[in-house]
Amino acid sequence: MWTVGSLGFAAPWLLLGLVVLPVLWLLLRAVPPAPIRRRFPGVALLLGLADSETQTDRTPWWLLLLRMLAVAAVILGFAGPVLNPQVDRPGSGPLLVLVDGTWADARDWERRTDRVAAALGDASREGRSAALVSLTDLPPGGLSFQAADAVSARLPSLEPAAWEPDPEAVADWAAGLEGSFGTFWLSDGLARDGRDDLLGALETHGTVTVFESPRALMALRPVRFEEDAVAVTALRTDTGAVREADLAAMGLDPAGVERRLAGVPITWPADAAEAEVQLSLPPELRNRITRFEIAGVRSAGAVTLADDALRRREVALIAGREGREALELLDPLHYLREALEPTADLVAGDLTDVLLANPDVIVFADVAVLAPGEAADVLSWVENGGMLLRFAGPRLAASDISITEEDPLMPVRLRAGGRSVGGAMSWGEPKTLDAFADESPFVGLPVPEDVTVNAQVMAQPDPSLADRVIAQLADGTPLVTRKPVGNGQVVLFHVTANAEWSTLPLSGLFVRMLERLAVSTRPTSPDAEELTGTTWQPREVLSAFGRIENADDLPGVAGERLAEGGPGPDLPPGLYASDGRSIAVNVIDAERTLTAASWPARIVVEGLNVTRETVLKGWLLAGALALLLVDILASLALSGRLRGPRAAAAGLAALLVLAGVPDGARAQSEADRLAVRSTSEVVLAHVLTGDETVDSVAAAGLRGLSNVLFQRTSIEPAAPLGVNIETDELAFFPLLYWPVTTDQQIPSSQAYDKLNRYLRSGGMIVFDTRDADLAGFGSATPEGRRLQALARPLDIPQLEPLPPDHVLTRTFYLLQDFPGRHAGRELWVEAAPPDAELVEGMPFRDLNDGVTPVVIGGNDWAAAWAVDETGAYLLPVGRGMAGERQRELAYRFGVNLVMHVLTGNYKSDQVHVPALLDRLGQ
Repeated sequence: MWTVGSLGFAAPWLLLGLVVLPVLWLLLRAVPPAPIRRRFPGVALLLGLADSETQTDRTPWWLLLLRMLAVAAVILGFAGPVLNPQVDRPGSGPLLVLVDGTWADARDWERRTDRVAAALGDASREGRSAALVSLTDLPPGGLSFQAADAVSARLPSLEPAAWEPDPEAVADWAAGLEGSFGTFWLSDGLARDGRDDLLGALETHGTVTVFESPRALMALRPVRFEEDAVAVTALRTDTGAVREADLAAMGLDPAGVERRLAGVPITWPADAAEAEVQLSLPPELRNRITRFEIAGVRSAGAVTLADDALRRREVALIAGREGREALELLDPLHYLREALEPTADLVAGDLTDVLLANPDVIVFADVAVLAPGEAADVLSWVENGGMLLRFAGPRLAASDISITEEDPLMPVRLRAGGRSVGGAMSWGEPKTLDAFADESPFVGLPVPEDVTVNAQVMAQPDPSLADRVIAQLADGTPLVTRKPVGNGQVVLFHVTANAEWSTLPLSGLFVRMLERLAVSTRPTSPDAEELTGTTWQPREVLSAFGRIENADDLPGVAGERLAEGGPGPDLPPGLYASDGRSIAVNVIDAERTLTAASWPARIVVEGLNVTRETVLKGWLLAGALALLLVDILASLALSGRLRGPRAAAAGLAALLVLAGVPDGARAQSEADRLAVRSTSEVVLAHVLTGDETVDSVAAAGLRGLSNVLFQRTSIEPAAPLGVNIETDELAFFPLLYWPVTTDQQIPSSQAYDKLNRYLRSGGMIVFDTRDADLAGFGSATPEGRRLQALARPLDIPQLEPLPPDHVLTRTFYLLQDFPGRHAGRELWVEAAPPDAELVEGMPFRDLNDGVTPVVIGGNDWAAAWAVDETGAYLLPVGRGMAGERQRELAYRFGVNLVMHVLTGNYKSDQVHVPALLDRLGQ
């Protein structure tokens, strides 16, 4: 193939015919010949007569040009022109397709997979074997080359990771490579340790071609709280011109719906790789922020999660007695203020005002007895999730609170009078602290030898005392006790909050103990010493695309690993919690900078664009035909034969040939076409979420389900449609599949009116949270919480888990499990009538005759149904034959679902068969 720029010719020798065009121009120019002029007097008799036919003395230049273009189009067409012809990459032997597979790849992951698919397609046509490797998920052992088609089948399951490769693991893997092979390396564009060594190792096995996107990368360092302001530093790889981006602060509003709470523009000056912005936010708003992200950037690096370093807890301090004038160190609250002011927002006022402010923690310093009304209010506040932190003192020791019976606002029963050791009027030495037990929230904290206790209130021995002691003295007497009360807890320090009874408030251990109890928030991340011996449970993790995902199924992480930092397979980026505290592990650390990768001159670096070949032969021949048609009309016009009705007929014929006959559908509006298509055929529809990946999977899933319905049932669905619930009419569709995403926008009130009309008129909405139903209908997952927000304005009847005799279990197939890509069993439908009873002789109840308006689950059915245009499965389900069985059950559930919505509970009418037969006398 001969190419000129982006245009190629399959038969370039035919282009020699273009040389004939000048000769053809001269020939056409000479015919007809120019007439010889002779003066003849008799011509005067012909003046005024009109001839019906005329003939020009010379062919007009524009008609010649038209004919030349037509001939040139024919020549070019038969020369086989191709736009963007694929470049043949010479190569033989195995091909290694290597992807970095990091968070930096996520922004254009679709383009990368297209590039990989094109490379594997070329390898398949050339008969080359191939291997596909991601540096963030290295295979054990050496390379395993397979047929390129088999490797392509694994592409849909290839996903980037939210971390970067381990340089040591990459070096070990590269050292074990053997044999000769070529390499296509899809780089994420970032410079990192070990990249040059890996390149050198790959070049020893064959040629290396690098594919890299020219787009710049942006990322965020961990958020900081400095001088009453939130500081965020943004990074970029291109340090050229001035650039701007939008920083969004995301969090939960008072209704529990995630929204954008604040925003500020980021501006990188010219030649600057970093830009910092500061936000001054009120504590109430700041405490609601869960993450910051660069708007419009789909990458985990452009997201930074907020933890306790940002959220300052509100703490109310209430003392039983005022400090003596001029003796500040004897004030019961002095050391508490010193410990809490840097990391918490302190609330002042009496107890009534404090409860109205609803703080996170209330501290009682030597407060003994409360009024009955106050005690009830405080107890209600604790049960709703508050923490009551109490310190002992002379007032508490002298009172009879929690002596005869345990007070609801005390963790244990107390002995009267307290205990004094090591004083002038007592025997013995001051007591030291014992090491903290493994189950204590203070485990791992070092116990200073100079911390002593000379007085304390004593706890009454009790069977539950051992479970409530979280710190004790060396002699085994309790120092700190705790008990849960509803959703909150009550904690008692058996010493004073000042230095009267112990030296604990004078030590750094006092501050750390308050931090471990989550009374205060830590200004910086804890060090390795503090994290030693602790276990942290991931609460939510961050995908490479910057999406928040549930982490309930992930194991806990040791504090030592958390102290090392650096996200990886064993420590994915996310939010980790332990004993009321939370630590964020972000993709980018506080010291990270972004530097673009630099490749040696010997390495060929190409972009990610995959151009598609377009054959132009048909277009050029059609253009030549059109030009010849215009030539015929022009010749008729010049000869005077194109007049009257013949001119109108010829013009109409030309328009019909050039433009085609417009069908009736073209005259209709888009809404009319949608109505005609949806009412003339069964069309399954999915709600557009705004997430391109989720919407494409939903469309592919309904395509696969429609194919199965066509093959196995009498239903012949048309191609599925995506609907916008804000603008499209919903009444045409029997079923709406609604995949729930965490960042989906709440519909408008007009859309909810439309949805409620749809449900009341017999439509069905299948809500799929795609979270494997890890939290059940309690919606503890982000998708579940979003579902509650989406479904709150809908007119949905009372729901219940799908009973075993529901018609969905037998509409077409007999089913008891309803798996999708996940194999959860939970499924929620409209609750049966309370008077539904079993009918004699029937294995199921007489349920309501209507179709359940909603079906709620989280098994990601669309992913299990999804197929491409050729019918090949897009996403893996399970493993081996068990996975194929799971996919088959998912299809059967989809068939039952569609049959149910189209036919109703017709099978439940069998309960009426005995009565009908009896009335018929049979």
